[in-house]
Amino acid sequence: MILAGEVLGTFSAPEGTGGLPRPRVETLRLRAEYGIEGDKFAGKNPDRGVLITGKYAYDLAQREGIELAPGSLGENLLLDFDPHRFTIGTVFEIGGARIRVSESCTLCDHLAVFDKRLPRLVRDNRGVYCRVLRDGEIRPGDSVVWIGREW
Repeated sequence: MILAGEVLGTFSAPEGTGGLPRPRVETLRLRAEYGIEGDKFAGKNPDRGVLITGKYAYDLAQREGIELAPGSLGENLLLDFDPHRFTIGTVFEIGGARIRVSESCTLCDHLAVFDKRLPRLVRDNRGVYCRVLRDGEIRPGDSVVWIGREW
């Protein structure tokens, strides 16, 4: 096991809410093969149970003069490293939960609400979707541990 980084923020979109940025929450409760308890996207597609984004995507936007509040990219977890450095199948342990990178987040035109350049600017760095493999709770400040690859 290798320390990959740290959780900078946790966000969730409760049922009945819409738009961006995602509201900040103190704790995310992850459930295996389901997603995030109370999140409007939970249970719909296990491979998209959690969206993790790195601070790097926000830095890209800031370099172009686009100021974004955390949660604006629709992430559930904001990390201090770029998750795109890791391949599909990578497994992380965070706060007792275990997640596996399942796919890259695709271009999302919803981000244009902040700036019309944003969708294309972060398209290859917005984040990655993960499947929840083991239940756990995640909070800002938790360590992100790289476990390896698994399929």
